[in-house]
Amino acid sequence: MNTPESPGRQLPGHPAQSGFRPADGSGIPVPSRLLLLTYLAEYGAPVTFEQLCGHFDLRPKAAGTALAARLERMGFQGLVLKDRKGRYALPEKMDIVPGRVSGHANGYGFVIPDDGSGDLFLHHRQMRKVLHGDRVLVRLKRIDERGRKEGAVIEVLVDPAREIVGHFHLESGIGFVEPDDSRYARDITIPDDGRNGAEDGDIVVARIIRHPVAHHHVVGEIVEVMGKRMQAGMETKIAIRKHGIPARWPADVRAQLKAMRGELQTVALQTVESENGRLKKENNRRDIRDLPLVTIDGEDARDFDDAVYCAPDGGGWRLVVAIADVSHYVRADTALDREAFKRGNSVYFPNRVVPMLPEELSNGICSLNPGEDRYCMVCDIRLNAKGEIRRHRFYAGVMHSRARLTYTAVGEIVSDKNAALRKEWEALTPHLDNLYGLTGLLLARRRERGTIDFQFPEPRIEFDHNQKISSIWVRRRNRAHRLIEECMLAANLCAARYLQQHFGSRTIYRNHLGPTGESLVELRRFLSGMGLKLGGGDQPAAADYARLVEAVADKKDIAPVVQMLLLRSLSQAVYGTEQAGHFALAYPVYTHFTSPIRRYGDLVVHRQIRHLIDGGGGASDECGEIGPRGPNNFEKIAEQCSFTERRADDATRDVIAWLKAEFMADKVGERFDGTVSGVKEFGVFVQLDDIFIDGLVHVTGLGDDYYHFDPLRFQLTGERTGRRFRLGDRLRVSVAGVSLDDARIDFELCANDDGKSTSTSKSKQSKTSKNKNRRGRKPRGKKIAR
Repeated sequence: MNTPESPGRQLPGHPAQSGFRPADGSGIPVPSRLLLLTYLAEYGAPVTFEQLCGHFDLRPKAAGTALAARLERMGFQGLVLKDRKGRYALPEKMDIVPGRVSGHANGYGFVIPDDGSGDLFLHHRQMRKVLHGDRVLVRLKRIDERGRKEGAVIEVLVDPAREIVGHFHLESGIGFVEPDDSRYARDITIPDDGRNGAEDGDIVVARIIRHPVAHHHVVGEIVEVMGKRMQAGMETKIAIRKHGIPARWPADVRAQLKAMRGELQTVALQTVESENGRLKKENNRRDIRDLPLVTIDGEDARDFDDAVYCAPDGGGWRLVVAIADVSHYVRADTALDREAFKRGNSVYFPNRVVPMLPEELSNGICSLNPGEDRYCMVCDIRLNAKGEIRRHRFYAGVMHSRARLTYTAVGEIVSDKNAALRKEWEALTPHLDNLYGLTGLLLARRRERGTIDFQFPEPRIEFDHNQKISSIWVRRRNRAHRLIEECMLAANLCAARYLQQHFGSRTIYRNHLGPTGESLVELRRFLSGMGLKLGGGDQPAAADYARLVEAVADKKDIAPVVQMLLLRSLSQAVYGTEQAGHFALAYPVYTHFTSPIRRYGDLVVHRQIRHLIDGGGGASDECGEIGPRGPNNFEKIAEQCSFTERRADDATRDVIAWLKAEFMADKVGERFDGTVSGVKEFGVFVQLDDIFIDGLVHVTGLGDDYYHFDPLRFQLTGERTGRRFRLGDRLRVSVAGVSLDDARIDFELCANDDGKSTSTSKSKQSKTSKNKNRRGRKPRGKKIAR
């Protein structure tokens, strides 16, 4: 065994200077993380800084600062622990687990371990030492009386750049920031010299300068004054800062765009004829500008990353899906690539978009704008007469979009047979009809596969000139939406099969797991109370879900409730390197290929496909520069893409909730009809018809009775009256109050509601009376992310 008393001795398999890298601006090479961790593991006991320097033959005066910098970063990452005597050790050797704190508004919290093991509960006393989001080292303290693993914080790995958004207040001359995120559960004291001009009521960004220690206050300084709460667009700015969404382009990205200015203005073609005189290639590209490809998107779309074409082919069909070739312009490990990885995806707020790529790319040279040549990656698919995929090929191409069409227009052309529009688009109508015909076959294949087809409305928010909500309406889906969706699914499936064949697990898949044991038990329990059964035993398939959805489709009183429960029982789709399949789509393997302008995972898939079509190898090859920071870092990429997707969902949910609260703020006292969308022990949530806004009727406002919660049937029942409130019940409510700070809307039951609401059923009612009262409308819910 190597000992710290033997300076300069080499670790087994490591040359004297192998794995030495600079750790700071000095340029002095010091041992890598791998070398340090290997030595600590082999030595088997905590070691001092001097011992480390001696072992690796470092001069403390020359290399000490660089080594200390590396150890400090490793400490923040939870890789090493510095004990009270200043010695360095491996946390796992001391039964200490690194993780991140998740706070709760009520003052307690949890530590989510890095290794994915079970969360550790943090008592209020432990939470005094930390803040929500802190990285910590924690030790299992005990198993409490409720069976929870309770943790004790050993060390806080303080992030020096920690910033929190919130409201600045002045009370009796004392300044403090109330975090917008209630999980912080404490205010941040701001000294007089740290206010930076903030006034009472301002929305600010505060940087933490002193962490909580025992009973001491959290102290910070204001680094940015964002403005007043009611300013237009402030809710989006708050969400961006609160969730850490990058919204400004760094200097190195702007510099790269400036250097690429000529390349970003036009596609520079150097086209040559091939030997047969029919195909043209440019830089290993196939010229498909003769194909009448079109883009089909919503009216408000600004970037177009997919174009489609379909034609009969020998008794079957040829489907061409052309996708913007972002990988041509965004090369791995460039400033653009690093920023795209950091963002992970574009974030679509109701009144603003934070793009993954700068507009020069997303709305410019990468966007498949009509009438302009564009580089593309093509999935060329051959299907038989039943719509089954028989073969496919990928190639780089150059295309020329014939038109920018909308879902509304295409729906009227192919489904409604609008004569005027068919005349206007006479040259393209036959190709659109071909796409429409193929879509019918693909939908039939989907039904045969047994995919889950939830139907929930998609509310859209309209703003006035002051950026306030003017109306909320439902975007109706037509056959054109289905058309594009089925084309994209086919291309994504082909990409997944192609990568699976060549790379196995060394790529990125889009995985969606089926219901877990606990959620499945809860689902079956509730369904049995409704006289329904989900097939499939302990491992139901998507087809079992689909059959249940179809079975209740005509039962208007329970269909919406059943769909919502089925949706809630499923996990969220994520990215991963394992081929886990997509449960809802009933695909054994699936990935994302069709949106590289707005999703980083798609960009990585494009790079791998381009590597193959350029003659590169498969799993045994290095697959080219994939990014970030080197090839084949797929686990890190998948984890980042999943994280940024969840971050975007959380941020947009915050903004929509606040905007809806603002919309209802001047409607206190007004009456609305709605549907019970949730039942908890503290009350029922009601979603209003047409505007899809949820609010709470607290249990104390349900009537003159004691109400008891039944978790098996998701209902509240009055002890004296027997009155029940269940999912799907119809209620008439009035707006009792709105809290903009919490984005909370409170309802109360309208007077004289007894006997008129379907929730007013009693335990002793006749069966006929109960059936009459079980009418409901569809509760709203989100779609499974595909």
